[in-house]
This record gives sequence, structure tokens and C-alpha cells, in this order.
Amino acid sequence: MSKTVLDDLKNLAAKTLSHASAMPKEIYTSNEILELEQEQIFSKEWICVGRETEIPKVGDFFTFQLGNQPIIILRDREQKVKAISNVCLHRMMQIVEGKGNKKTFTCPYHAWTYNLDGNLVMAKFMDRTECFDKKSLKLPQIKCEIFLGWIYVSLNENIQSVSDTLSNLYEVVSPYRMENYIDIISEEHVWNTNWKILTENFMEGYHLPVAHQGTVGPYFNVLDTEFDDRGAFDGFTYQTFTKNEDALVGTAHHRNNSLTGKWRHTSVLPTIFPSHMYSLAPDHLWYLSLQPNGTDKVNIKFGAAIAPEVLEDQDDPEQFLDETRKFLHHVQEEDRFVVEGIYKGVCSPLSNPGPLSWLERENHEFTQYIAKKLAN
Repeated sequence: MSKTVLDDLKNLAAKTLSHASAMPKEIYTSNEILELEQEQIFSKEWICVGRETEIPKVGDFFTFQLGNQPIIILRDREQKVKAISNVCLHRMMQIVEGKGNKKTFTCPYHAWTYNLDGNLVMAKFMDRTECFDKKSLKLPQIKCEIFLGWIYVSLNENIQSVSDTLSNLYEVVSPYRMENYIDIISEEHVWNTNWKILTENFMEGYHLPVAHQGTVGPYFNVLDTEFDDRGAFDGFTYQTFTKNEDALVGTAHHRNNSLTGKWRHTSVLPTIFPSHMYSLAPDHLWYLSLQPNGTDKVNIKFGAAIAPEVLEDQDDPEQFLDETRKFLHHVQEEDRFVVEGIYKGVCSPLSNPGPLSWLERENHEFTQYIAKKLAN
């Protein structure tokens, strides 16, 4: 079955946008496709795990599940962000859960203890084991790089660096100085949909005036959507849209001196393949980082941040943050309604993928990415 579906996907990817449709529905529902995705995409690509500002101090950490591999993301004694395996070298127990600050990590099974470099520093009652050498035992390191404040990890030791992959995106987003934005949300959720459906939903603005009537929709000018004239890039895609200069949100604060001209009221919506996407405005950003959890569920890391000058200018910062969080959670619930509904429709016997709008250019580029990874 998967070969036929992959042939259809490859043929679809070769079409121009004006002749393209959504992907075959088996791409979202097939367990064979999911296995291929784990093997060819999630075990080989850069995956965003969050923002560097989440772990500002030595010993700060959070955990992340990359496919079947549990990971600890931490800041070490040299102030560097690193990623190490979250599996004990003794009986393969997961070492830690959640987030916090630690000087060492102690396995809850037999108390084998590791420092921030992943070196084993304590293991009781191993003195009679001749094959035990504490000095040689160290938790495996996972490739980890920072790009404009984003933390990316990969299980692929030979992968091209993030900075090279996203060099063309750097010139677009770096003037926003988003690495200095202040975190206000960092959460994890599970929704009942396929990961690709949520990815596709985030990367197009066609649905905003309809699905987001109660939040961001009224402020989005569909006809103002622009794409890069250079065409698709290998590792990412993006679009831009503008707000009126007097809009309440989405424009540069008067103390912002890094953006000029139209960029003071322009937002950028990048999708870094396979599953990291964010909405970057001059005054805020919010993002998703996704991983499949079966064909019918998606693990979501959801976060948001505010430009520091905006937060400093609030008479009542706590009220402002409370209202902002409520608003963004409302947007999320609007998206959840549609992407869970789409998955139900995809699973129905009478459904078929329909033609794409010019506003869904990035969806077709995503199709081309998936086809390149799975069907070549």
C-alpha cells in the first residue's frame, strides 16, 4: 500500500501549485507512513525542543522525547546548552522527568548519578564487578545547536549545521532580535490529530478569517500575504503579512530601533521542516514544535514570548501577561477544533483531498518536502 501512496505523493509533489491538491489521505492515517517518517525524518532532521531562554542558569534543564529517545536539555557549568541521553547506563531506566535545576542527575532505580557533562560520578555497590569502569561511562551526547535563541537537536551526527540550513531565513528574521524576547508560555499538549495536519494548518493564512473570527482573523489581510520570490528552500519556508501601523498588536514599539520601514508592522511566519513553526511579530512571537504520537495524536510544545520593551512599558505587567496568555490559548483552541475535525474527515470513507489555493503555497512546499524524504 505505501508504495502506491508514495508514488501518488511523488507525482503530486511534481505538480505546480495551480494544479496541486492536498496530500493523499493515507499519508495521514497509515502506520507504514508513520514508521517511514520516524526513520527518514525525525531520526535524521533538526528538531526544535524550545528556546534557550528556558534554561538561563547553570543546572537548568528540561526533558524532551525525540521519537523513542528521551533527552535532557541542560545548561552546563561552561554556560553552554547541551543535550544528553536521558537513559541510565545501568538498566536503561529513564533518569529524570519534567524541568528544574540540578547539579547532578540521579537515576530513580539504583541511584547511579551523573554530572552536567553526563559523566557517571557515583554508583554504589559496584566494587565487586570487574567489568565496571566508572571513568569510561558517560551518557551519550546528542547533537545540539542554537539558532537565534532556538534550541535544535538531532540524532544525525552528519547533519548540516542549523545556521547553514537556515542561512537564507537568518537575513529575514534576525532584525527582530527574537532571541531577546521574554518567555511567557512554555507548555506541552497532546491533540487528537496527525502531526502533518497541524503543521499545514499553521503554515497557511487562508483559514484565519474564518477559523479565527474571534481572535486574530479580523486583523489579517488575506490579500497582503507575500511569499519569497526566490521560491522554496530546502530546510524551511515562510510567508509575511502586515498590520496597520496603528494596530494594537503586531507592530513595533516606539523603542524598537532594529526594524525600519514596512518591517515595523510586518509579521513573518516561518516553518522549519519538519515540525517547527512560529509567528514572529515586532512585539511578540508564539510557536509550536511537533512530534507524531501515533497517526492520530500529536505531541505539541507550545510557547510564546514578548519583546522586552513592550513588557517594560506596561503599567500592570501581570494583567497584561494574563490577558495575553488567555488570548493565545483561545487561538490555540480555535486551531484545535479545526485540526481535530480535519483528522476525523481524513478518516472518513467519502473524503478526498481538494485543490489548493494560492494562499496554501507553503502546504505544497511541505508536500514536496515530505515526498523528498519518503518517496525518493
